[in-house]
Amino acid sequence: MSEFANVTVIKKANIYFGGKVASHSVIFADGSKKTLGIMQAGEYEFSTAAAEVMEILSGELEWQMKGDADWKKVVGGQSFDVPANSTFLMKVATVSDYCCSFVN
Repeated sequence: MSEFANVTVIKKANIYFGGKVASHSVIFADGSKKTLGIMQAGEYEFSTAAAEVMEILSGELEWQMKGDADWKKVVGGQSFDVPANSTFLMKVATVSDYCCSFVN
């Protein structure tokens, strides 16, 4: 899906890591939520209460669950799942555009 219809977009940005990661929240009629954002090259650690699907729209990065040994490469057009109540790490190689879907 390349666009969303009939949604509410929160104007205030979610800004992390000194502005290197920024997103906007999108709320759907059924109450579900996604964030659309950009990550600059760098290394980041995120924690989440809800399960997430991270869809990489463009760019390139590696990710791992905190404590795992293996890094997994993801490029534009691919996605990965993050379980609820977890922490994950990302090494972003190039500016990356993403859509994060929160799973209830």
